[in-house]
Amino acid sequence: MPRGELRIYLGAAPGVGKTYAMLEEARRRAARGTDVVIGFVETHGRQHTAAMLGDLEQVPRRTMNYRGAEFTEMDLDAVLARRPEIAVVDELAHTNVPGSRHDKRWQDVQELLDAGIDVLSTVNVQHLESVNDVVAQITGTVQRETLPDEIVRAAEQVELVDMTPEALRRRMAHGNIYRPDKIDAALGNYFRVGNLTALRELALLWLADKVDEQLDRYRSQQGIETTWEARERVVVALTGGPEGETLIRRAARVAARSKGADLLAVHVGRSDGLAGADPAQLARQRVLVESLGGTYHQVLGADVPAALLDFARGVNATQLVLGASRRGRFAQLFARGVGVTTTALSGSIDVHLVTHTEAGRGRRAGAVPAALSRRRRLLGFALAVLGVPALTLLLRSLPDLTLTNDILLFLVAVVAVALVGGLWPALVAALGGSLLLNWFFTPPYRTLTIAEADNLLALAVFVGVALAVSWIVDVAARRTREAARAAADAHTLAAVAGGVLRGERPLPALLDQLRETFGLRAVSVLELAEEAGGRPDRAREEHAWCVVASVGERPACTPDGGETAVPVDERITVVLSGRRLEAADRRIVEAFAAQAAVALRQERLAEEAATARPLAAADRMRTALLAAVSHDLRTPLASAKAAVTSLRSPDIEFDEQDRAELLETAEESLDRLARLVGNLLDMSRLQAGVLGITATAIGLEDAVPRALDELGPPAAAVVTDIPADLPAATADPGLLERVLVNVIANALRYSPSGQPPTVTASAHAGQVELRIIDRGPGIPEDQWEYVFLPFQRLGDRDNQTGVGLGLALSRGLAEAMGGSISPETTPGGGLTMVLRLPAAAQTSSEGPQE
Repeated sequence: MPRGELRIYLGAAPGVGKTYAMLEEARRRAARGTDVVIGFVETHGRQHTAAMLGDLEQVPRRTMNYRGAEFTEMDLDAVLARRPEIAVVDELAHTNVPGSRHDKRWQDVQELLDAGIDVLSTVNVQHLESVNDVVAQITGTVQRETLPDEIVRAAEQVELVDMTPEALRRRMAHGNIYRPDKIDAALGNYFRVGNLTALRELALLWLADKVDEQLDRYRSQQGIETTWEARERVVVALTGGPEGETLIRRAARVAARSKGADLLAVHVGRSDGLAGADPAQLARQRVLVESLGGTYHQVLGADVPAALLDFARGVNATQLVLGASRRGRFAQLFARGVGVTTTALSGSIDVHLVTHTEAGRGRRAGAVPAALSRRRRLLGFALAVLGVPALTLLLRSLPDLTLTNDILLFLVAVVAVALVGGLWPALVAALGGSLLLNWFFTPPYRTLTIAEADNLLALAVFVGVALAVSWIVDVAARRTREAARAAADAHTLAAVAGGVLRGERPLPALLDQLRETFGLRAVSVLELAEEAGGRPDRAREEHAWCVVASVGERPACTPDGGETAVPVDERITVVLSGRRLEAADRRIVEAFAAQAAVALRQERLAEEAATARPLAAADRMRTALLAAVSHDLRTPLASAKAAVTSLRSPDIEFDEQDRAELLETAEESLDRLARLVGNLLDMSRLQAGVLGITATAIGLEDAVPRALDELGPPAAAVVTDIPADLPAATADPGLLERVLVNVIANALRYSPSGQPPTVTASAHAGQVELRIIDRGPGIPEDQWEYVFLPFQRLGDRDNQTGVGLGLALSRGLAEAMGGSISPETTPGGGLTMVLRLPAAAQTSSEGPQE
């Protein structure tokens, strides 16, 4: 059975018309004769959306009971049994009521797709897992209903339902999205122009990435290798030379000219893995690329231009930035450089050849290490100087051998010298052997004259073969040594990387691994002090440097204090102490030093993030406070103002009952306002640690009635059960009353009609426990801690229904008095808040016993 297709309508914010557009498509499909049913559509009370349902067939929803409340969900089994061609399922990121077959609605949709049913669905960009944290930073609201991006990316079609922020706010003001009582708060908070603009950009960029993936997949499936300039991609080629930074910055400027262009840096390494670019330079250039918002890539290839163009075409690059050749003019006469060859083969890709200070200066290769050790070279020279004459004496004692045999034996001797000592000893042996062959074994003897042309040819072949064999042996030995060196470097890099990954702190782990690898006494990272920056004359002073990290014994405190100093940049230097490293080891150490600088920056960024985190939390709290207080202050103020304005109006005559009701409304509103201001002040004192507490022994049988009186008539139905022999609790009477008012008010708010909360008390293990029990919908156990967060109301889709300080303040006050508040599940459904306070010390009424 073929799998069904998923079509998703993506929106930047609620109210842009996703559900409306989805129902329009459903009606178009139904008008064409397609079997379409509504599995689940949430209209949110919007008339235009409800009208679009029209005569479309709707599968009845399934009613579920959870914690004493009724909820409706899509009846998955009924939709599967109905087996329509297309099922319309709204709100893909929705979390199902506990007890459903699947936790998430997108899992229900996956089952419908597996059954061969096409699905139309909707989702907002803030529900995508990858951007959830970004949305929280922008809006100050954490979306708890999320779904993996892969679900949306796997959809056959994703259609963006777009609307400008101004148009969306007009829809909100006209009452087409939220109820009238929520419009002002929503426009002033989540639906601000800045928020909507940022969310719209997120939606557009996310969809652009998905379209880009689809384009790449299509080009791959169709075997299209030519560049399609749908999006600017700038590739900069790096050789690991000093000109790399110039090229990177030039390419970044080219990419910056096009909005949304990608910057990619690529280094083509040799496919044999031997001698290559400077790893330290590449490490620094990689950091620069990533700091400019680009990505770094490394590919292997024997043919650099071909490998570079294969990579560029593979990423659909539109522009390629290369550096002008560093080779001298003489070298360019014999072979075209990489830049010229790449330009000739680039096709539709624009190539920028960027000049730089290193252009035309030639490649400044370092000293080439000898292929063989010094001991073997000396042994080779000794064998050439002593062995070839000895062979001559041996052959003169054997008069029956021909010249051909003599040449072959001399050739064997030259090969033996090449195997032992390499090229130069073999050259000495070949030249010496040719002279000895000519003098002693080629007629006329004891002269350098050669009488026969055949003998001349034989000697020439001997010299040529000897030189060729010597060269091959030397190259093979050199390649073997380079391969061993490359393998050792790779092993060292892997060991260091593993040490960094396993370590809790990357920088000390990196330095310690570096010290162990090269057998050093100590490694230190030095940074030039601020006052010495840019002052070369002061850089040699000891106090001009500070040790930012070190491992080992007696680390160096200045660059001159160790055996080897490796500068990373103008301010940071890595100093190695214990022994002086070989020149061949310096390249790999420079790469490690560059990584150490990166690790140092990461540690400092982590420290800055840790410092900024409390500030960000405080900023979010202030934002949430302003968002919530604006609504909670407005409501009681508006009610009180309306009541007072009505009483003062000369146009209306009120009787005594109406006047009393208006005065009562004004009084209740002002009392609510006073409680809100009191909660805010107490929360600020609590967070600042300046809340004054006067702990004394107080009986709960006295504190609870006072709290109920504070709550007024709604609390008259609260059932209390406090034992007469209950020990007194140690608490501040005023703060305890505030805690009880907030907790009992919360229980009253969520208790169903006819089932008022119950307050019971008991004593246990030196504590007095007060339980406020309600029979409301309750709270899932995994969300208990959320109810104690300031400015949160669990279950709301926005933060506009109240400040949400009650339980957060209550917990803070209880903990300040040495107690605690924790939730429990009420047997049979509901929520129980348990307030625990230390019991007051009992005073004995009996005299001292003797």
